Amino acid sequence: MLTSLQIQNFKAWRDTGRIRLAPLTVIFGANSAGKSSLGHLLLALKQTALSADRKRALHLGDDNSLIDLGTFRECVHQNDIERSLEFDLGWQLPNRLEVKDPVNGKRTTGSELRLNVSLKARERTLQPYVQQMTYTLMEGEREALQARYFWEKGKPALETENYRLVRNTGRAWPLEEPDKFYRISDQSRARFQNAEFLADFALQTEGMLTGIYYLGPLRDHPRRVYQWSGDSPESVGMRGELTIAAILAAASDGRKLNRGPNQRVQPFEQFIARWLQELGVIDSFQVKPLSEGRKEYEVLVRTHKASAEVKISDVGFGVSQVLPALVQAFYCPPHSTVWMEQPEIHLHPQVQSKLADVFISAIQARENGKVRNVQMIIESHSEHFLYRLQRRVAEGVLTPDDVAIYFCRRANSTIELEPLEVNEGGDILNWPENFFGD
Repeated sequence: MLTSLQIQNFKAWRDTGRIRLAPLTVIFGANSAGKSSLGHLLLALKQTALSADRKRALHLGDDNSLIDLGTFRECVHQNDIERSLEFDLGWQLPNRLEVKDPVNGKRTTGSELRLNVSLKARERTLQPYVQQMTYTLMEGEREALQARYFWEKGKPALETENYRLVRNTGRAWPLEEPDKFYRISDQSRARFQNAEFLADFALQTEGMLTGIYYLGPLRDHPRRVYQWSGDSPESVGMRGELTIAAILAAASDGRKLNRGPNQRVQPFEQFIARWLQELGVIDSFQVKPLSEGRKEYEVLVRTHKASAEVKISDVGFGVSQVLPALVQAFYCPPHSTVWMEQPEIHLHPQVQSKLADVFISAIQARENGKVRNVQMIIESHSEHFLYRLQRRVAEGVLTPDDVAIYFCRRANSTIELEPLEVNEGGDILNWPENFFGD
């Protein structure tokens, strides 16, 4: 789970400041206030981790990638290529990490990892390279171990704190530039007797980044017939285009969930159908093959108990738009981070309120008797969504630490991100001016 994020000199952001990321984080703000850019950088980091090209420091995208951010110049704040694009990520590790020094046997452990990276454009090609990269293993609030890659007198250098790197005997070959933005190369690690822990840090980074999933604000129209050949998609897709395939894959795998301790365990499809009922958008929901042995499926819904069962394409648009959000929140693997833009789109205000309960359930749900530890980061324009969150804090369903709420505002040529302070009564102590217009 991501615990903190700071971005400097990216798109409209000069500096976000350190953002605390809670299990349920919600970002509000006006249009073109920079909210989406925060998630877009994470997508660029993820596609870099997935890329087969180790020498590309940052994969900014193309027609086949998760996102296309254009050129590095277009990514840097005010298109000033002399600036460094910097980001700082912190995340809770799914399991405690132990670093054992093979030279002296000393063991260092930590439960959180932080990565600070600075990227700069090369003079001739204007392609980004790693100017500085720092890993910090945290034990609570204490820095247990730190490793820093940087340039010194025109050459790459590597230094550590609370850990002594020991060079291998023989020729001291120079350090290479990192593989991508987060990985010290094999050749550089081989220069030392005890630098293999840096490979572990890179693996933890890859695990965190590949566990980030994104659902955009524009979702596919419902279809009369869906194809599924038995595959298990990684997610519902950025437009929700794989939602039905995800439901069928979860059913095929026999996945079962419940909303928390002492709650009823249900098969995945029934679990989703139950939430659709509670949201009030339908009375029944099922996915069934057109005929036995076929790859074609239809989604049938009943809007009211007395109404006929019809295809999802023959009912209101809201059902097909909220379904990807529901499925993604519970389909993703444990310890995932799900970033969604405007999940409330096309929904009645009452349903927008209840959608907050869905995402509260997503961070509290269990699978196979274990807490899923899923993190939800939501970009929203819905005051009804916010009011429901405040109410649940007041009722004790959420604690103020479980939720983080931010407001993006434009101040002349820059953008500011203001954290909203929520007390135990659910009140926002620093309600922004013009938060919801009037």
